[in-house]
Amino acid sequence: MKTIRASEIGTYLYCQRAWWYQCRGIEQDNQAELASGQSLHQRHAGLVLRAGCLRILAYLFTLLGITLVVVNVTLHFLG
Repeated sequence: MKTIRASEIGTYLYCQRAWWYQCRGIEQDNQAELASGQSLHQRHAGLVLRAGCLRILAYLFTLLGITLVVVNVTLHFLG
């Protein structure tokens, strides 16, 4: 039994003929454009990953700042 991937469904919905070619292993003529698009997607994925890491870092620094303010205010009133 063959597993149908989401990308195959997307290809079929976009163009049934393209799906048919893909199932038969026939290469597309626009390999340069496909490689360029794949490269663009990989760079974008890297940017998204970095943005997510920076967001987590920003939350941690915000939490650290709030903690330091609370400690400073507490020490000011106790000392």
